[in-house]
Amino acid sequence: MSLAVLASRALCGLDGLAVRVEVHVGSGLPAFHLVGLPDAGVRESRERVRSAVISSGFEFPAGRITANLAPADLPKESGRFDLPIALGILLASGQVALPNGEAVGGLGQYVFAGELSLTGALAPVEAPLAIAMAVHRTRPGSTLVLPASSAGIAANVQGLTVLAAQSLCEVVAHFTGSVPLPVASASPIAADGAAGLCLSEVRGQAVARRVLEIAAAGGHSLLMAGPPGAGKSMLAHRLPGLLPGLDAEQSLEVAALHNAAGTVQCLVSSTPPFRAPHHSASMPALVGGGILPRPGEISLAHRGVLFLDELPEFGRRVLESLREPLETGTVSIARAARTMTFPASFQLIAAMNPCPCGWLGHARVVCRCTAEQIARYRNRLSGPLLDRVDLQIALPSAGLEWMDDPPGEASAPVRARVILCRELQQARQACSNARLSVADLERFCVLDGKAKSLLRQAVLRWSWSARVVHRVLRVARTLADLSALDAIGSAHIAEAIQYRQPWGTPP
Repeated sequence: MSLAVLASRALCGLDGLAVRVEVHVGSGLPAFHLVGLPDAGVRESRERVRSAVISSGFEFPAGRITANLAPADLPKESGRFDLPIALGILLASGQVALPNGEAVGGLGQYVFAGELSLTGALAPVEAPLAIAMAVHRTRPGSTLVLPASSAGIAANVQGLTVLAAQSLCEVVAHFTGSVPLPVASASPIAADGAAGLCLSEVRGQAVARRVLEIAAAGGHSLLMAGPPGAGKSMLAHRLPGLLPGLDAEQSLEVAALHNAAGTVQCLVSSTPPFRAPHHSASMPALVGGGILPRPGEISLAHRGVLFLDELPEFGRRVLESLREPLETGTVSIARAARTMTFPASFQLIAAMNPCPCGWLGHARVVCRCTAEQIARYRNRLSGPLLDRVDLQIALPSAGLEWMDDPPGEASAPVRARVILCRELQQARQACSNARLSVADLERFCVLDGKAKSLLRQAVLRWSWSARVVHRVLRVARTLADLSALDAIGSAHIAEAIQYRQPWGTPP
């Protein structure tokens, strides 16, 4: 009778929670019990482990086997516990002995995760990057043992040793001292791909180009309203080329989210993500959900851009679900068994037509919509949602003169100005201007008498809420930063006010 204890991890959102795998082999009628709140996928590991142990040339114990996945109140899912269970059975039954008579406790520095095939080969595990980040954060100095197909991406976590194994036999050979497992090499972080779509391809639309630069410099959300062909989608798709690249930690965080969404082989890239879901997307698809909650589009756009084209065509409940993430940068998905929180610090870029037919305000095409139809169409966007959008502009229709316009300024010099502006914000407040708290606004957005009077007039004229005032102040702070000025002047406030008119210039 013997007992083996090994360490593994369970996933709860992006958190890799510690699981203690206890395997006991004793006398009695042959039985294999698996306890510790396992789901169907974990319970089926009994048959996978049995076949893998036999196929690897070992004897499956004939006694009573009990595998406990502790803590017992934490739900366990997926097949990643196959490897520690199989290795625990071999250790507890005495078929595998550690070198120099070392006790089983000598494996305390190792964490195991891997799904076994019936032949004993190791299959990829879900979210290896999230597991590696959790192990490095909570158990520094540990060694993670993963399938070779998953070890490369996990090795991107600096300071963590990851061993790559092809099969159960290779893991046994490593711990018996015969053939050590190779240390996994980190898969390279992809180079910054900002040189894709260039802003020079946008001809005309000088105001829209200016607003796009402001949005990139401060991390602000943006709503563009204009007739078909005004360039809304074209501008939105060129925003990622203006943004600074992600650092190593941010790249890993983004890749871990894509891992948790089900992408087993995920590229670690320094390019900010760009997500553009169709307007038929459901609320779980956008914010996340499911029986076992997974991140949605807003989390997959974390530290990048979420582009919602044809904004009023999205469902009302779908749009309203964006309100809290826009404020907090996170989304919590509550289920009966558990609540999971995913990061969702995205930059919202939205586009829409000014009316149902799309031609309101066009220079050559007459709008066919009634005033009631236009009001009903615009009312699909609630006031609380619009309050949370920093920049709101109306794009004019493109005239024939755009064909003769010279190419606009390229993305590279604009991106250089954006990076300088972001660096200034990080040095001053350690966040982008769009993420300034109310306390930070009082500290970094002090207005002189003229600027304060201008803002007060705008509040009285359009009955702005306090949230809108804070949004205007954040945009004005970015305008001052782009001008390399410490103080916010009345010109910055006036320009920020102009960028809250989605239906045209204020009367």
